[in-house]
Amino acid sequence: MDPQLKDSVTDGIATVVIANPAKRNAMSAGMWRALPGVLDRLAADPAVRVLVLTGEGDTFCAGADISALREPGDEQRTLAVRAEEALAAFPRPTLAAVRGFCVGGGSQLAAACDLRFAEEGARFGITPSKLGIVYPSSSTRRLAALVGPSAAKYLLFSGELIDAERALRTGFVDELHPVGELDKRVAEFARVLASRSLLTQSAAKEFADGRLDRDAHWAEQARGSGDTAEGVAAFLERRAPRFTYGS
Repeated sequence: MDPQLKDSVTDGIATVVIANPAKRNAMSAGMWRALPGVLDRLAADPAVRVLVLTGEGDTFCAGADISALREPGDEQRTLAVRAEEALAAFPRPTLAAVRGFCVGGGSQLAAACDLRFAEEGARFGITPSKLGIVYPSSSTRRLAALVGPSAAKYLLFSGELIDAERALRTGFVDELHPVGELDKRVAEFARVLASRSLLTQSAAKEFADGRLDRDAHWAEQARGSGDTAEGVAAFLERRAPRFTYGS
């Protein structure tokens, strides 16, 4: 099977699958190039409330296809940064579902998601020091914000892989689940996210990511959305809310 990104939407949950099983789901240049377009298309679909990123089979993503790095120039690294930034900017909640290896570019993609759930036995690593590659400044800052400067330096300086338990302790992973239970938990939590107010989530995502100039914008969105009135009414009436922002 040729390397590809597969995507589908079911009940408001978009799933993007990294599929390159012959190379443990390594990202080819074509896959890096395609990801921003896939994300743009899904972002334009008002039915999409949550995005789940995962790998085909028993591996999340073993990084970039190293054979492509033999070519002159830095196109592969530029494509990877563009894809990572597009994922970080996706306007709905994003969740990486990780099993097996999450290494190099795979860890870049996982870090660009809002949340990361992993299966026991998963392994994480950021390996540019093994290849003499300068890790992008934007990716380094994102990693340090996620796990702290010391843990980020440990990963970047050494290129060593860490297990899922350590990834959970450092904050790289948000939840860790036994083998065989990851998909069930991801589906369950994605449904929870899809049921919540996209207004709240969108504002929270911007604020948590460091935007300092959008308070007035989101106050105006809240006044005009009707989500607050619906949420309060649903609470008082003891029913599930029917939020409409973004629909």
